[in-house]
Amino acid sequence: MNKAHRQTKAFQFSSLAIDEMGNLSLESFIRELPQDSYNCSSHQGTGSILGNFCYSSPLPEHRYLATPTSWTSDRPPRPKSPWGCLDPYTSEDQDREYVGFATLPNQVHRKSVKKGFEFTLMVVGESGLGKSTLVNSLFLTDLYKDRKVLNAEERLAQTVGITKNTVCIEEKGVKLKLNVVDTQGYGDTINNTDSYKCVSDYIDHQFEQYRRDEIGLNRKNIQDNRVHCCLYFISPFGHGLRPLDVECMRALQDKVNIIPIVAKSDGLTYDEVKKKKSRILSEIDKYRLKIYQFPDCDSDEDEEFRRQDMELKRSVPFAVIGSNMVVDVNGRRLRARLYPWGVVEVENPYHSDFVHLRNMLVRTHMQDLKDMTHDTHYESYRAQWLCKSQRTVDYDFCHTSI
Repeated sequence: MNKAHRQTKAFQFSSLAIDEMGNLSLESFIRELPQDSYNCSSHQGTGSILGNFCYSSPLPEHRYLATPTSWTSDRPPRPKSPWGCLDPYTSEDQDREYVGFATLPNQVHRKSVKKGFEFTLMVVGESGLGKSTLVNSLFLTDLYKDRKVLNAEERLAQTVGITKNTVCIEEKGVKLKLNVVDTQGYGDTINNTDSYKCVSDYIDHQFEQYRRDEIGLNRKNIQDNRVHCCLYFISPFGHGLRPLDVECMRALQDKVNIIPIVAKSDGLTYDEVKKKKSRILSEIDKYRLKIYQFPDCDSDEDEEFRRQDMELKRSVPFAVIGSNMVVDVNGRRLRARLYPWGVVEVENPYHSDFVHLRNMLVRTHMQDLKDMTHDTHYESYRAQWLCKSQRTVDYDFCHTSI
């Protein structure tokens, strides 16, 4: 065997890996090599070191494993992760071998942020309760720039109308398409019988539109205009719920997530707010009305999150105030209402439940409100539609057969 042939044999040996189905054994291959083509420096156990290569005893996956000794001692590092500080594989002991599916939440997060989010909020209540002001305070925007304020005569002639305002908000790279549905004229007339029917029909119409889009051809670009949350404004005057409030909440309770709001709570003392909340909750139980129920905390949540969740549950119904005015209070610029006797701060938890409402609506439970809308209210509407459709088919079949 000449020198060139021996070098070719040695090169083949350096790239050799024979699996269980291979027909060539490593021992016979080594015996074909001349003695001067390798140096057997040591033997240890069932494995042997041959030059710069080693072979070990048979493994379940491979009959023989030939590995460069220099590569095992210094493996190349894995590629740089695109997730940065969010990468779950950061410790040294996990840097060598892993599958990588722990980054799936990061992939979903990245795709969701790129696509953006949608949320539809409905505000229901009579005029003058601060619905527009509260929405502007919640999302730090002005949705009602060109809104016309009606006088008393125009309000008496006005019927309940649905207006929808859309604004796109971006915060820290996250885009939110906010739809605010307002019910103008609700509760403003002398005869308010069935004034909530327009609101109920609007919610059903959005469910029906979504159902048709689901069975259509362009399912990839479905616009979700279903109402995810309804802020129901209760007048601060009086002792509890009015008959109109009871009837409206009863008509909407199986179609949308209802969150009761005590409007303009700055006109009430602390004791009056406490008594009014207790009265409203007792009447909700008395008339068996369904409002949005906060989900229970998971067992792995920390104590701080549990404490915040308990504060949110104790705040229902939320007694809130709103303001579009930014004033200077002790060197701080904040949203507040100025009175001759002092200043009422919108975001002060001792003055109102505005912060609790915003945290619940935006920071902690927005996705749960959307899930409840899709999994509970929309599925209920869809089941009713299927039952009605099946009865229609059976009726037509019976008349056709006759």
